Amino acid sequence: MTTTVAAEPRTGRSFVTDSDFEMLAAFCADEYGLERCVADRVVDQALALVYVMGTTGEGATMAPSQLVDPGWHTLILHTGWYADWCQQHFGSFLHHQPNSKVRTRGLMTSVVDRIRAAGFEVDDRLWGTAADCNAPTCCGDGPCC
Repeated sequence: MTTTVAAEPRTGRSFVTDSDFEMLAAFCADEYGLERCVADRVVDQALALVYVMGTTGEGATMAPSQLVDPGWHTLILHTGWYADWCQQHFGSFLHHQPNSKVRTRGLMTSVVDRIRAAGFEVDDRLWGTAADCNAPTCCGDGPCC
């Protein structure tokens, strides 16, 4: 008899050191006026997003939700750290290609599906894809999700 053990979902946070995560989350909280517990979640999801973008080559078809976007900007504003992190994980620099005007519930669902398929935990509340979200105000771009 074979027993299959489900793999634990991975986190974006697992791709950085504790001290780097602390630095990034503290900056995100301070720079964007977020409570620290929210900034932790935002940076975790941004790291997962960027990791999937960089390892799949699908970055041009992906975008963060409005709530995850401060985490993405936190990463790229630490340019030296970000360049080194990209080189370590992807072998090249992953450029920021703003496309926030195309955030739709469909796009956010697609992005979340890709992040989840890569084995990451997804915080649906930050992506506007939680079951209790109310489209169209909560399409990943609204304040309630």
